[in-house]
Amino acid sequence: MNYWLFKSEPEAWGWQDQKNRGAKGEHWDGVRNYQANNHMKLMKIGDYGFFYHSVKQKSIVGIVKIIKQHYPDHTDPKGRFGMVDIMAIADVPNPVSLDAIKANSALADIILVKNSRLSVQPVLPAEWDIICLMGGVSPSDWQNK
Repeated sequence: MNYWLFKSEPEAWGWQDQKNRGAKGEHWDGVRNYQANNHMKLMKIGDYGFFYHSVKQKSIVGIVKIIKQHYPDHTDPKGRFGMVDIMAIADVPNPVSLDAIKANSALADIILVKNSRLSVQPVLPAEWDIICLMGGVSPSDWQNK
């Protein structure tokens, strides 16, 4: 299993929008960065990701699950990029801010700090565990959902 982080501007598509989709989930389209697209190509059904509100809030606010692997993005007229489908599975009770992540020395190498503009990025298992702890998320909140 792998872990990921999906960044979204809450005014365009926020955590509540994602939750409103229920078990049907939603496709993660519009990615136009080759590195982010390559990350999505590596995603497998059952992988988990953090849902991150960018711009003003700059916080991890939810956990999602990959429910459909990489396939062509219908919003890309040139057919170069793809998308995955994700489903909301858990709130992060105490949203974890970018400032809190930067302040935690154990997270000094997380891609969110090193390359904050990348919209889809991997998260190491140890980083995942630390952020879940910071956010008040227990494994029972997200595992096997």
